[in-house]
Amino acid sequence: MKFYKYHALGNDYLVIHPQDLPFPLTPVEIKVICDRHFGIGADGILLGPLPAKTGEFALRIFNPDGSEAEKSGNGLRIFSRYLWDLRLVSEESFTIQTVGGIVRSIVKDAGKIVQVEMGKVSFWSDEIPVAGDRREVIEESICVDDKTFAFCAATIGNPHCVIPLPEITPTLVQKYGSKLEIHPSFPNRTNVQFMKVLNRNQIQIEIWERGAGYTLASGSSSSAAAAVAHRLGLCDAEITVKMPGGLIDIQIKNDFTILMTGSVTKICEGKLSEELFMYYQGN
Repeated sequence: MKFYKYHALGNDYLVIHPQDLPFPLTPVEIKVICDRHFGIGADGILLGPLPAKTGEFALRIFNPDGSEAEKSGNGLRIFSRYLWDLRLVSEESFTIQTVGGIVRSIVKDAGKIVQVEMGKVSFWSDEIPVAGDRREVIEESICVDDKTFAFCAATIGNPHCVIPLPEITPTLVQKYGSKLEIHPSFPNRTNVQFMKVLNRNQIQIEIWERGAGYTLASGSSSSAAAAVAHRLGLCDAEITVKMPGGLIDIQIKNDFTILMTGSVTKICEGKLSEELFMYYQGN
């Protein structure tokens, strides 16, 4: 099975073309491939291009635990670069259909930079979703173990729980991220961001990604956290998001439509051996 591997600020994905797939991708196969000891290792798999109903290209995004993600900002940038490398797109913008909606993408700087119109952020509970009556989920309380956090929830096609704090650390998100992900408030689980506002145009986040765990960078998390910072009046409409893996630039329009810009790096391409699946002992 042929694959292409890229990373976007340390968030790495394998891209697999459907015509190179000898069997359906089940959660078991996905776990095998993404396993960093028994497989090639990745934060997820991008399957495409697929036939599109409404966009020019269609994409399915899988987390390393075998679940399917509605949308991924880093995944979309990587997939856009992949299309560029295969010469399926040029310097003109193009559309990609995901489970979380249609996005428009454009590849710049000979593939090194990709800009994606991510869609519109919503804070409404029934759209995210968050349990309870329909409302905008702004500065509510959530309890995990011995801690109570004030959080905002948002969706940009996938769910996010954003927790503003004066100080954040990797340890904090690693301790509470997995529990927040599966908290009863979030029927479909959630991505988690601990956010520190640095100034009117810069925030810092630590990320726990649904289905993947602690993550060095995330485009959709950057979009959601920046939107929350702007909604709370803490930041202006142009925000640079600082993550352990690097920086993403976010522009927020009046209707909370997001324009995300960030880098993509190609790592390698190759073929997975059949032995990988034969001898894998994972669950």
